[in-house]
Amino acid sequence: MGAPAAERLSVRVCEIPEEDRPRERLLRQGPEALSNAELLAILLRTGTPGHSAVDLADQILKRMGGIHALIDADLEELTGVPGIGPAKATQLKAAIEIGRRVARIKRESRPQLLTPGDAADYMMDRLRFQLKEHFVVLHLDSKNGLIGEEIVSVGSLNASIVHPREIFKTALKRSAAAIICLHNHPSGDPTPSFEDVEVTRRLVDCGRLLGVEVLDHIVVGENCFLSMKEKGWL
Repeated sequence: MGAPAAERLSVRVCEIPEEDRPRERLLRQGPEALSNAELLAILLRTGTPGHSAVDLADQILKRMGGIHALIDADLEELTGVPGIGPAKATQLKAAIEIGRRVARIKRESRPQLLTPGDAADYMMDRLRFQLKEHFVVLHLDSKNGLIGEEIVSVGSLNASIVHPREIFKTALKRSAAAIICLHNHPSGDPTPSFEDVEVTRRLVDCGRLLGVEVLDHIVVGENCFLSMKEKGWL
């Protein structure tokens, strides 16, 4: 026997022209480029007779009253949408719960770095005992909340080579509003070298062009630190 008529008529995402498929667009352009309906369509996978998964996703959003209302929708409300059975409803609820948990983790673990001391304390124990210079970048949101960190380079015993391209690449990817740079001096003396100051000024200039503020460059020594911002070298 062939497939039921409703199933044969159902429009799958794969039947949409390739340039318009949400999954292919996500692979090419990233998830940020997709609309709410397109993201939902990827989870739904199939639509209803005569309508694609994107059409179905759009119907869900209109029925629920938008993406925010969808967050609080229960299984009964979701299955009340034509074309949404228990399987699709549970997939949506599972995806929403994952997003909820990730958001909660980020809120709970995102410290605010409001002063040079805050940033130095955050990295001190990880940098002070290193035998080589480690250059670290902290990525911040518009309220100085930490959204990420990255070790950009590990240098020789007394020199760390960094390039603005490496500094800002991940910051831009994370949509950071600002960064704080830190590196350690294995000697224990946080006094910056001439090279340290020159690198800092170059990073500040690049940050202005890219729209990412360089808030500070902190040199970590043996249980002490020096802030180039406090010294007026930024």
